[in-house]
Amino acid sequence: MTSFFLQNFGCRVNQAEAFEWAEEFQSRGLQLAVDSSRSDVIVVNTCTLTSRADRDVRKFLAKVGRENPQARVIVTGCLVDRARAELETIPNITLIANGAKGDLAGMVLGNAAAAGPEAATRFRARALLKVQDGCDGRCTFCIIPSVRGRSRSLAPDDVLQRLERLALQGFREVVLTGIHLSSYGEDFVPPSSLLSLLTEMEKRGGGLRLRLSSLDPRKLDRELREFLAGSAVVRPHFHLSLQNGSDSILARMGRKSRVSEYREIMNDLRRLSPEAGLGADIITGFPGETQVDFRGTLEFLQGSPLSYFHVFSYSPRPGTAAASWPRVPQAETRQRTTLLRKLSFQKSLDFRRSLLGRTLDAVVIRSTADRTELLTANYVQVFAPSGARAEGEAVSVALDRVEGRGAWGRIQD
Repeated sequence: MTSFFLQNFGCRVNQAEAFEWAEEFQSRGLQLAVDSSRSDVIVVNTCTLTSRADRDVRKFLAKVGRENPQARVIVTGCLVDRARAELETIPNITLIANGAKGDLAGMVLGNAAAAGPEAATRFRARALLKVQDGCDGRCTFCIIPSVRGRSRSLAPDDVLQRLERLALQGFREVVLTGIHLSSYGEDFVPPSSLLSLLTEMEKRGGGLRLRLSSLDPRKLDRELREFLAGSAVVRPHFHLSLQNGSDSILARMGRKSRVSEYREIMNDLRRLSPEAGLGADIITGFPGETQVDFRGTLEFLQGSPLSYFHVFSYSPRPGTAAASWPRVPQAETRQRTTLLRKLSFQKSLDFRRSLLGRTLDAVVIRSTADRTELLTANYVQVFAPSGARAEGEAVSVALDRVEGRGAWGRIQD
């Protein structure tokens, strides 16, 4: 039986695309491989958000060339649009495809015979559903609008049909993704909104739990915040694309936001949903970021109700406005990144400790005979000393102790 392996780089949108490809590959009789070195077909879904992302893709392709030179290697994703000429020089790539990646399985497999349901295996414990792609924003640091194009939303009926199919397949939690998820529906005529979609999904979701990928705080108005916090199906985990905690840097980024607005939104979410996991993306070392700017970001994050944040060192992307601006010294940027990551760990630790003794909704991510790994509704990784649970199963778990970056608990039967 032909086997396939999916290697993802970058965002949840890439993960959602790979989730759909895995379903189609398996429906056509291919078997999911656990190792790229023993796979017949390798699909590499690339990212070009940072120079590190570019480097990671090149490193993986070189590894495949050494370890599995006979494999059919298909490269897709954002790096294709930015560096196709470079990719074409790599000898072990069979196909480079991005614009038509919605039909990637068809291009790769042709008319492969369908397999019975016994051939299918789970790609992930949670389903991922891409409902939006592209972005109309023009942040001065971001290359994504250039490689993903303008914002495009999946029609509500199509979203609901896919949701119904996922429920029938046995998934209990679905992650909604988009390059700019908060702008969902704004490209429709007449315009719609993410709130409208979520309201309809709550009515017709078939009991599925919904988790949202990154949200733009500039579009989190009071009505949407109240819906998210009060919804019976939306998981209490909200990740915000803040990017910085200095008004002057936000202006240079083209974000058209103020720190006071961020603070109001986060405090409101915490008030409305006290146990919610609140996360954020933060960039350090943006061109023009002074020590005063960084200190402002540090103090802003220290006083925030965030339970964690992902910290990225600024990486210039050719073709963006900020790429030509004078850069902060790399050593200074690394130091700032390290400080914020330490603060994030402490925030996460404090948040998890505040949940000890609580019983939380969770979904099984993976399970062995020795232990089960779970993800709580508010985005805490928990291990339980009881195995043989089905991936994707919805359970309740009581948190007993905090350890490392996660926690240990007991599944409540």
